[in-house]
Amino acid sequence: MPGENLSRDEAQERAALLSVDGYEVSLDLRSAVGDQDTGRAAEGAPRTFRSVTTIRFRSAEPGATSFADLIAPSVTALSLNGKDLDPGEVFDGTRILLEDLAADNELVVDAQCAYSRTGEGMHRFVDPEDGEVYLYTQYEPADSRRVFANFEQPDLKAPFRFEVRAPEGWTVWSNGVGELTDGVWKFAETKPISTYITAFAAGPYHYVTDSYSRTFDDGTTLEIPLGAMCRKGLAPYFDSDDVFLVTKQGLDFFHEHFDYPYPFGKYDQAFVPEYNLGAMENPGLVTFREEFIFRGKVTQASYEGRANVILHEMAHMWFGDLVTMEWWDDLWLKESFADFMGAFSLVGATRFKDGWITFANRRKAWAYRADQLPSTHPITADIRDLQDAKLNFDGITYAKGASVLKQLVAYVGQDAFLEGARRYFKRNAYGNTRLGDLLSVLEETSGRDLATWARAWLQTAGVNSLTPQVILSAEGRITELAVLQEAAVLAPADHPELRPHRVAVGLYRRTPDGAVERYARAELDVEGPRTVVAELVGAEAPELVLVNDDDLTYCKIRFDEGSLATLRERLGEITDPLARALCWSALWNLTRDALMPARDFIGLVLRFAGRESDIGVLQMLHAWADSALTFYAAPDWRAEGERLLAEGALKELRLAEPGSQHQLTWARFFARVASGSADLQLLGGLLEGTAKIDGLVVDQELRWAFLEPLAAHGVADESRLAAELARDDTASGKRHQVRCLAARPSAAVKAQAWAAVVESDALSNALVEATIAGFDQPSRRELLAPYAAKYFDAIERVWADRSIQIAMDVVKGLFPSLQDSQETLDATDVWLAAHESAAPALRRLVLEARDDLARALRGQACDVAAAG
Repeated sequence: MPGENLSRDEAQERAALLSVDGYEVSLDLRSAVGDQDTGRAAEGAPRTFRSVTTIRFRSAEPGATSFADLIAPSVTALSLNGKDLDPGEVFDGTRILLEDLAADNELVVDAQCAYSRTGEGMHRFVDPEDGEVYLYTQYEPADSRRVFANFEQPDLKAPFRFEVRAPEGWTVWSNGVGELTDGVWKFAETKPISTYITAFAAGPYHYVTDSYSRTFDDGTTLEIPLGAMCRKGLAPYFDSDDVFLVTKQGLDFFHEHFDYPYPFGKYDQAFVPEYNLGAMENPGLVTFREEFIFRGKVTQASYEGRANVILHEMAHMWFGDLVTMEWWDDLWLKESFADFMGAFSLVGATRFKDGWITFANRRKAWAYRADQLPSTHPITADIRDLQDAKLNFDGITYAKGASVLKQLVAYVGQDAFLEGARRYFKRNAYGNTRLGDLLSVLEETSGRDLATWARAWLQTAGVNSLTPQVILSAEGRITELAVLQEAAVLAPADHPELRPHRVAVGLYRRTPDGAVERYARAELDVEGPRTVVAELVGAEAPELVLVNDDDLTYCKIRFDEGSLATLRERLGEITDPLARALCWSALWNLTRDALMPARDFIGLVLRFAGRESDIGVLQMLHAWADSALTFYAAPDWRAEGERLLAEGALKELRLAEPGSQHQLTWARFFARVASGSADLQLLGGLLEGTAKIDGLVVDQELRWAFLEPLAAHGVADESRLAAELARDDTASGKRHQVRCLAARPSAAVKAQAWAAVVESDALSNALVEATIAGFDQPSRRELLAPYAAKYFDAIERVWADRSIQIAMDVVKGLFPSLQDSQETLDATDVWLAAHESAAPALRRLVLEARDDLARALRGQACDVAAAG
């Protein structure tokens, strides 16, 4: 892996030297099928395919030396400007040395590239259900070099011509329209795009078509062929009509607001197996994880989540594909915008009108966590190399960036913001940009100086806390209400930033019928440590002050004592769902910050979650309650907390409307927290049909959800899980079975799971993920204790030997977080002290895990203190 890295300095030097005129790439994928279905063409060798690439490029300095990128088992032939080169001399496994360049150059590379089982490059998947083989590519940030030779950096854009030979009966898709001629799939030349967004999908995919048409004011009409695909085994569950509905709504919305026609011809969307990400914005061929095709009953939150991702990727067609960042420092120029535009268009164009509630409750929670880690970084980050880039697809780049853009829209106005975007596209189409390119057009359209705003919000790290301070008169009216701003207590010392915030302050009180509603609101700019809200002087005394009402800014909300007392008694009576979600989010932040005992937060969930109308918020509350019990509750209270959560979940499950999404959500949560014999017996009865809850349909996905706790508690053995796999002998079923097998409470099982993930590379990325999830069970922490020391012995070797995606999964997933003691914290510090020269990306992952563990220990101490 270290030889695969590319530094920013190297990329800048190469970009100054080279300009790329075009690529011609020919792939022969007929080797994807055959007798060696283990994925090996020969003993110990990877299965490979032929890749022939011709690159035409110019050099600003004739005679100079540079390099091309290629990660491949072997190169058959190489030529530069008609001169044959010896692969043994110029190819080192990751780079091709290019010496004595001419002004105009042609490089031809004939290589054997490897199929992937890690979701990086050309991923090959064999469907256990029918034996069919499916291929797809995933490159970001730099894995197209695993498929064809290239200059792998975002600012060396070029048009691409692709052709592919594939097994008989297969269909092949790429970025452009394809046509099968004499056994070869030939694709229309692309516009100038970056290497990381080129793409292929190939195999016997189930493919559905539709079309989109739009007539512009000048009378011209844009026609976009639409396609959507999945494995044949998922075809019965594929609701392509809804996918196309959201797609058309998004295309309407973005054409209306961007005033730049979709530039990439067709719009295919591929739902693919064993996908590492949520989705990827390849122009003309967007890829998604196939879990967005729902095999069982799901809630509206799942459909909303899928729609959001569809729209996020579509926004990238303009932010990211048409206009691309120069280097990964400005990754936010595409990801923050796509995250914001996903929610903005979701609310503006689709049936999911409460998208900003989900954004406030779920996306921001991701951002708040990331922004309090020791690895926190400005939105415009310092990305030294590709390993840094891989780790910066995080809650700051996505969700914090989107939150800041939401505030920017409030600051400059929506019309000015969108006009700035339109100018940005037109000026920089098919080019590369930096932060200043965007700020300059926004300053033009808004008339505001954005340099100060950018320094405060884009170029510093950490999250501020805003707390209300209320002074009342003897008559019960506000004489002064101030907002106190603090820098993040746990942020690095060099980021003590107090920022300008555009906020709304809401005052709430009970109505005669007992509801808690807002009766006054003021919108203002908060700057510095203390800002007085003059507009609310004289208002009647509030029972609750919400300092970021309507979620205009990015901050941690705190409460005065009176407001916190109101929430403890009346949280469920707040009628506005966004205000309620903001309060829940703030209470969770208090719990994570060891300012509220975990048992108190769990008590609030037990008391008020049953009244929560927003299904996405309810699902988040369940996840937070589970985390509070697992990580932040005092160890000697966990058993009691588990009993209370299971009891409360079962009560709400029985009370929920039969057949409703709330019933399904409580059923899944009950399965997650069930541990007592009666609870496990009920789960077993629901599986076998001997127990019944009116309206609850136990479909195949719910069956696996019930089986996991039965396996983790030793009730479902290997034969029971094998029987379930026989019932659901699919790729999804196999993943579930592997997870359940690893969950069983046995030292031998844990040893086998550890070896499968750490000591072997036989498992695919999806099965590595499933094995780690099953291994890491909080119900039997003592079984995992021996692996704390083994973890620190193994991770540097894993980082060196495995692909970066698998290495990240192992380092994050197997950190001994459930051995939550000072001893584990000390062992982590010992490793960090002894490995100061380890790869920075590896150290970052360990530092983040250490911080989570230290936070858990502080939370446990807070919970212990609450017990007296």
